[in-house]
Amino acid sequence: MSDKFFFKGRKTPKPKHESFGYNTKRVARPGTSDNPLTLVVPSPERKAEIEAILLQHQLIAHLEVNPDAEENISELDGVLNKPKTTRFEKKPNRNEACPCGSGKKYKKCCG
Repeated sequence: MSDKFFFKGRKTPKPKHESFGYNTKRVARPGTSDNPLTLVVPSPERKAEIEAILLQHQLIAHLEVNPDAEENISELDGVLNKPKTTRFEKKPNRNEACPCGSGKKYKKCCG
């Protein structure tokens, strides 16, 4: 006889990490010890400025001083200027009070 009459459930048990919702494919955040930023600056003075910015924002980076190469701090700019989520105010329903402050319903005033 086959298992289908006596066994209810999965034949191969589901792995634990899938059922608990762990994100197993996450990427390490840039600027941490696991994933430090790599920056190139042209002078030691500019290196001191960048180190102050890194210290202020608690980031970790490998700084390279190379006077022949052009400055490359695009990774730092990307971490510091992360785009913000835009939020919009909810439009009131027809029977709610009007947001203009008239005291009337929205459908009678501004709707």
